[in-house]
Amino acid sequence: MAKKGSILVVDDEEVMRDVLESLLAAEGYQVDLARSGEEGLDKFQQRPYDLVLLDVSMPGIGGLRTLEEILKLDAEAVIVMITAYATFDTAISAMQRGAFTCISKPFDNKEILNLVTAGVRRRRKDEERRTLKQTLKRSTEPREIVARSEKMLEILAFVEQVAPARSTILVTGESGTGKELIARLIHNHSARADKPFITVNSANLPTELLEAELFGHTRGAFTGAVAARKGYFEVADGGSIFLDEIGNISMETQAKLLRVIQERDFTPLGDTTRRQVDVRIIAATNVDLKQAVDEGSFREDLFYRLNVISIALPPLRERREDVLPLAQHFIRKYAADNGRDVSDQIGAPVLSALEAYNWQGNVRELENVMERAVIIARGKTIEREDLREEVLNPQRATSQVGGQKVATQIDLSRGISFYDEVNRFQIELIRRALEITGGHQSRAAKLLGMNTTTLNSKIRYYNIRP
Repeated sequence: MAKKGSILVVDDEEVMRDVLESLLAAEGYQVDLARSGEEGLDKFQQRPYDLVLLDVSMPGIGGLRTLEEILKLDAEAVIVMITAYATFDTAISAMQRGAFTCISKPFDNKEILNLVTAGVRRRRKDEERRTLKQTLKRSTEPREIVARSEKMLEILAFVEQVAPARSTILVTGESGTGKELIARLIHNHSARADKPFITVNSANLPTELLEAELFGHTRGAFTGAVAARKGYFEVADGGSIFLDEIGNISMETQAKLLRVIQERDFTPLGDTTRRQVDVRIIAATNVDLKQAVDEGSFREDLFYRLNVISIALPPLRERREDVLPLAQHFIRKYAADNGRDVSDQIGAPVLSALEAYNWQGNVRELENVMERAVIIARGKTIEREDLREEVLNPQRATSQVGGQKVATQIDLSRGISFYDEVNRFQIELIRRALEITGGHQSRAAKLLGMNTTTLNSKIRYYNIRP
């Protein structure tokens, strides 16, 4: 696919089709042609387009009817109507039915190019907004990186140094250490900052669903693919894509991802046309990829392609200097969010408990603890009794290892956070499957690898509205 965008020209006049194809192709667009409304609808069902140039007066179903049918397939489709009978009534009718704008024949080449540029830009912004809503995020607002420790300050300086490059980056670290925040910081300090930043959580997604998300698909590419859809790589063109939990993807998907990195192109599911793309990949994992390579579960060539620049985030227990500023940051955040008059000043007893705790869930767990403390605080400051019991008195259990008793800390809050994350992930996964299948539960269940009864019960349990 040409980087500037894909255009579908629907016009019954061969000369007009040829003129528009030559004009748009010379500007770097990929152009497909249709001789009738029926043929245009068929092409639009097979793959997504950034913009449609549609003639009003055609034999068959005609331009205005074709406009309506295209918008039924994709309510956000950008359609420019072309007519040789430029009347006020025709333009108003087309706009009322959802057309982006109208232009009359004969038209000025510069005028049509300006309209196409504006339409494609609108389409890209709509896609970016829709995609960002679908990603797994706790908040749509960028979160702040708070650091005081020497380790983190060194990492932030390194991020600023490598951000302008186009090389792939691998961010490693335990769950909850802030890998996505670092990825976003890299993007924001690069020349791609004004382009999309797309987050994809690869954890445990079925191969078919993950590839449909990454590379897009045509209509009918797999069971439940009721309409063509662009993938994250195409939407992120010119920007950055953050692949979280990269160690969990299948070997088949790894091979396709390797090609995207090496050749900068990919093929949507069910299609045969390769699409060119310029995307910087930032990957993250909390597992040892080198060990996965040795065990044969991760491709060695992909590992070295991803690991051009590596950033290892330390766990919170190895940078305890950051506990106080982070805790104060979360107090301010959740006090403002909940309208609570709670000071960010932390007394010695509370600070002592926070700094002594092991934080197996890292910054995410600290955030959870401070959010709860702000909500239940009886006064204007956080007291020891406002902290979770397991932070004040970590439970200890004894297990038998090699005939000896070994004391092990059980972090109850981490368990609670873990199950919250699983629930959120399941809800998002079910919503994505329902979206891809147009709300068809039996197809969604097949895509997710579960039976329809199980899916239906989960939809009711989580109160998911397709």
